[in-house]
Amino acid sequence: MKKKRFNIPFILALLLALMLSGCLQPEDARTSEQSAKTYAGVIVAMGDSLTAGYGVEPENSYPAQLQGLLEAKGLHWKVINSGVSGETSSGALSRLNWVLSLKPDIVILETGANDGLRGVDPNLTKKNILKIIHELQKKKIVTILAGMRMVSNLGTIYTHSFHQIYLEAAKETGVIFIPFFLKDVATIPSLNISDGIHPNKHGYQILVKNLFPYVLQAIKIYEYR
Repeated sequence: MKKKRFNIPFILALLLALMLSGCLQPEDARTSEQSAKTYAGVIVAMGDSLTAGYGVEPENSYPAQLQGLLEAKGLHWKVINSGVSGETSSGALSRLNWVLSLKPDIVILETGANDGLRGVDPNLTKKNILKIIHELQKKKIVTILAGMRMVSNLGTIYTHSFHQIYLEAAKETGVIFIPFFLKDVATIPSLNISDGIHPNKHGYQILVKNLFPYVLQAIKIYEYR
């Protein structure tokens, strides 16, 4: 009977490879963990389809473009798109705990447009927005509130009441306030997709440019706390 021959060099090479892989895996994990911690903070963009980026590619949504602009300015912040198309302020309130699980340092709150389109009582919308803001403030999260305006065909009384929701909520809570989220974009055909409501990528570029100073303000507040 022939004795089995063992390829000693091959076995040694295999053992060496296994030892190296055992050493490298923890190092890779540490490198990955370190990379995840290189962000100065986390910004969560919480909102409806205007935040989600309905009608545009994900990279053209406003949170994605905001991330790019921050990086271009040397500000290494992670921006998470937490937009849900069709969501009302009641829906936003109901998923607040999920948003909090993302561990945001800053939240950009854009909600209520679908309330207005559905003719929801402005008092309810305001109540929901205030509840969201108060919960964010309890967690020491810097909050930016995006103001919205409603189409005029719902009547002067309703549109005025709707607009006041955001002014009053901002005044009562002291959050950073954007008077009109769609400033310089709303009603301009070339800056919106075919539905005339949601911005296209060019519209989002303008939106982010207008939003940026408010985000810088939020970052400064966060840094000096």
